[in-house]
Amino acid sequence: MTAKAGQTPVDELVRIRDWLRYAVTSMNRAGLVYGHGTTNAVDEAAYLILATLDLPIEDINPWLDCRLTLAEREAVNAVISKRIETRKPAAYITNAAYIQGHKFYVDERVIVPRSFIGELLVQDHLGTIVPAPLAVRRVLDLCTGSGCLAILAALAFPNAEIDASDISEDALAVARRNIADYGLETRIRTFKADLFEGLPPATYDLIISNPPYVTAEAVAAFPPEYQAEPTLAHIGGVDGMDLVRRILDGAPSRLSADGSLVVEIGTGQEALEASRPDLPFLWPDSETSEGEVFALHAVDLK
Repeated sequence: MTAKAGQTPVDELVRIRDWLRYAVTSMNRAGLVYGHGTTNAVDEAAYLILATLDLPIEDINPWLDCRLTLAEREAVNAVISKRIETRKPAAYITNAAYIQGHKFYVDERVIVPRSFIGELLVQDHLGTIVPAPLAVRRVLDLCTGSGCLAILAALAFPNAEIDASDISEDALAVARRNIADYGLETRIRTFKADLFEGLPPATYDLIISNPPYVTAEAVAAFPPEYQAEPTLAHIGGVDGMDLVRRILDGAPSRLSADGSLVVEIGTGQEALEASRPDLPFLWPDSETSEGEVFALHAVDLK
């Protein structure tokens, strides 16, 4: 059938598969950048369509032949247009991000959660790094952002109390919302703190952190999608390791005798090992990461 003059995508595209194809083409032509939960146009388009239609986000295939109402077509068109025109990450548009199936509220006050530590917590509770999850009594999440790692730690270590800290009061407001959504207010406390400065006196069986670790040069070259996130949540100094070094300096006095430190550092493995040859870093891998997260035991930090 030949399209009538003046018809719009809302008029012509009826099924979900039509909108998926249209979205992928539009995103590719716009040169969008991914990395906030998806890695390509197909997955990003599928997520936006499913989220907009309040459908399960795991798989678009069962829904491809479903016809959309006019209101649904208008909504899908609007969200695709917004992603392209604003260049904001999809998570900010839907106010939702996912780690291993766990949903978290997000907005521009926090970085979009995508930590490999989250994968490790869900997959095997940090495996050999923390061999006895039920024995973990106190956990500290430094640079908590949205609170996602603190929440996943509370789920992984059911006997633990969690302290979650951030230097940003805006981020802590989002974290508190997520903590309440999971009903964990009695187990997770939030603190405004500059890493260890501002925390109550305590030692922890586990300290986890996904701190800012991007070099200043890389932050300056960010595409719009990454520029939409708080710069404070990214920039880690000239070599990206400013906060990581401070964590290594402060952790020994904050870990229990059998405690462990787990920190995400992105692509900084070579630089970190070269700067601290005295430390026997462990590099636990998740399903999608290799060498982005290090672990150390308290005995190795003393």
